[in-house]
Amino acid sequence: PRALEDSLKRLGTDYIDLYQLHQPDPEVPVTDTLGALNELVTAGKVKEIGCSNFSAEQLDESARATKPGAARFVSVQNEYSLLHREPERSVLPAGERLGMAFLPYFPLASGLLTGKFEPGKAAPTDSRLSLSWTARFTTERNVRIAEALKAFAAARGHTLLELAISWLATRPLVASVIAGATAPEQVRANAAAVNWYLTQEELAEIDRLAPPS
Repeated sequence: PRALEDSLKRLGTDYIDLYQLHQPDPEVPVTDTLGALNELVTAGKVKEIGCSNFSAEQLDESARATKPGAARFVSVQNEYSLLHREPERSVLPAGERLGMAFLPYFPLASGLLTGKFEPGKAAPTDSRLSLSWTARFTTERNVRIAEALKAFAAARGHTLLELAISWLATRPLVASVIAGATAPEQVRANAAAVNWYLTQEELAEIDRLAPPS
């Protein structure tokens, strides 16, 4: 596809390690999608394929539609964070059953879990939380939970950001955490966050403060 060729040109490489479908296309049978992606793998332009924003049912459908010996989805990238634990209901169990890795996006709830948001105050104008479409993150429930988690982390000498990322890193299926950054120091902070190894007691307390969906 032209999109892949354009990506290879921009990246200055001959192949892509993991090429993911951004979202299901209701107009195209998944069999056709998998067939097209398999051609890219066969051509050596893509090593592995993955999907994003798929439900458990769509993951199962894709697995059934994969032909023997053909490339299959090895990863699923969905929203997942301490404030959005919905994947635990069905997508994570499906991924485990199908041998897939999970890649969470919005791990910091679009900035609410960075610890920089102050209840009762407007988000900084240069932050993502100042955008209208992110209002769904700053609900009364989410702000309350975020503040409780912030206190939990601070009591242990850590930041809320470190908690948000290290918690995701403890999830068995999570292969990597997709965290954006606008400055080098943010990249370093995101990478260092996984150095906090949460104990079973801490994980149990986190479940109490941020209950599963």
